[in-house]
Amino acid sequence: MQFFLKKHLNFIKPDSFLKIKRWLKYRRVLLLAVPTGIAAGLGSVIFYCALDLSHTFFLDFLAGYRPDGPMGEHNIFPETATEFSRWALLLVPALGGLLSGWIVYTFAPEAEGHGTDAAVEAYHFKDGLVRARIPLIKTIASAITIGSGGSGGREGPIAQIGAGVGSMLAQWLCLTREERRLLMMAGMSAGIGSIFHAPLAGAIFAAEILYKDIDMEYELLVPSAITSVVAYCVFSLFFGFDNLFYTPDTFIFSHAKEILPYTLLAVVVAIGANLHSRLFYIVRDLFLSLNTPSYLKPAIGGLLTGIIGFFLPDAIYTGYGLLQNAFYGRVDIGVLIAVAVLKSLSTAFSIGSGGSGGVFGPSVVIGGALGGTAGIILNTLFPSFVPVPEAYCIVGMAGFFAAAASTPFSTVIMVSEMTGGYGLLLPAVWVSTLAFLLKGKVGLYEKQITTRFDTPIHHGDFLFGILGKLTVHEAIRRFKKDMPSAVPSTISLAELLGYMSKFNYSAFPVISQQGEYIGIIPAIKVRKAVSEGGLESSDTIEGLIEQRPVAYLWESLSAALKKMAVSNVDEVAVFSSRDKLQGIAGILTRSDILRAYENMLSREGV
Repeated sequence: MQFFLKKHLNFIKPDSFLKIKRWLKYRRVLLLAVPTGIAAGLGSVIFYCALDLSHTFFLDFLAGYRPDGPMGEHNIFPETATEFSRWALLLVPALGGLLSGWIVYTFAPEAEGHGTDAAVEAYHFKDGLVRARIPLIKTIASAITIGSGGSGGREGPIAQIGAGVGSMLAQWLCLTREERRLLMMAGMSAGIGSIFHAPLAGAIFAAEILYKDIDMEYELLVPSAITSVVAYCVFSLFFGFDNLFYTPDTFIFSHAKEILPYTLLAVVVAIGANLHSRLFYIVRDLFLSLNTPSYLKPAIGGLLTGIIGFFLPDAIYTGYGLLQNAFYGRVDIGVLIAVAVLKSLSTAFSIGSGGSGGVFGPSVVIGGALGGTAGIILNTLFPSFVPVPEAYCIVGMAGFFAAAASTPFSTVIMVSEMTGGYGLLLPAVWVSTLAFLLKGKVGLYEKQITTRFDTPIHHGDFLFGILGKLTVHEAIRRFKKDMPSAVPSTISLAELLGYMSKFNYSAFPVISQQGEYIGIIPAIKVRKAVSEGGLESSDTIEGLIEQRPVAYLWESLSAALKKMAVSNVDEVAVFSSRDKLQGIAGILTRSDILRAYENMLSREGV
């Protein structure tokens, strides 16, 4: 195909052929993105139904607790007649934690915790492999944990469910490891984009969540965009195309002076995100050190969550209803402060103990509560600078999670799509960027890699990228001082052995009587021949010569290394011309290539 294009489309630049070849390489992933999106969208539908069923049974029927939800979603199952009981609310999360813990640690221990980390780990270290049972176990366990009042979100479960769908499809079709990783993360995008009513953010989130610094897996953007849009359409066919939250039309950025209080908000949410992340892992580590059966730990965490819920019910479950009311100014500042603190604790207890649920939902609630608190205070102090304090809830949501998860771009888009608050896009970008820059070293996702340079899956890419900048000539010139000359094919074994002793090389080029290169003789073959037959002066070396590929001075080291890899050899002869009567320029070894690579890294300060 590439030869045909080069022959008939010679007006295309050479670099374009690499792009075409790369597209052809991923054509299977792009084609499979549609069924992956459909399957992940249906997975979101099933998970949403399971979550609502669990909520109806545990919180509504057993405790009589019916928290408000976002205006863009509605309950599937009717309310029961149970009266609200705080004492029941105290115990129900523990019951949910016990059931969830038993299911997870009996059938799929990797389904514990907040899911997204498991997907990130599978991408970097497990070649995109996710066990087939994970989506089912994660659906049931997370629905029970969250539905019984656990302070968790949908992002982690649906991320692992969608990733499992993509991985299973890739395994069933026997795709390559690279294709499996791409399809797995595309499935993750589909799940998040559908259940949060945010298809664009879902596509970017999967590419951005993999790294702590400003970096992305750009290869994921196109397949993730396809799966996310398809899954969102499938999900919305069942539950409508509305935004998750409704917001007032007054949420706009109307004057440049408003950027000053928003800057203060960025500092507040950055500090809050750092404290929340640290608290989460302190509690997680305490539960890990607890000398108790693993399946009981989520029950203990659920009991602690229930204690918080007994005093402040708004601090458990998803908390989306509180955000919806805060957008319209229906929540007092005291409640906002209490939720910001206690929601962080309940999340650490619910998920850090081993319960199954996400951390995105609780994070945006905490960020929204902090933003709402800051907005009210700043409106009191500087009313002309903060005309609509409720708008700070939305911007706080974006800034808090951007700092906690190291995802400034996708978070801004996700919050905008969830709320329809596009009038606040500018301050959301500003606050999210500053909060990301001010974030601490501890984030919510410990499996994130710093940059693409640090992930194992790209080590080979970067090696060949650097070697592509170097030529064989540079390695020969820099590292070869006393190379052996080619030996004639008529030389005796004894003479060759004496010649070899003068050089620290493991292979020697051989030429014919006419001076033409005919191959390489490995030193190991010479030693074996000597040990088996002795050093008879009449013995020649013709039977020891191997035919190997050759390299040229103008070729890149990456091309030379590929030739070695294909032929499974460690040395190749180097020529200055394609005419093999011109003489040999030297021998290139793998160690020469490695030294050239290390020298290049030291020059660039890597």
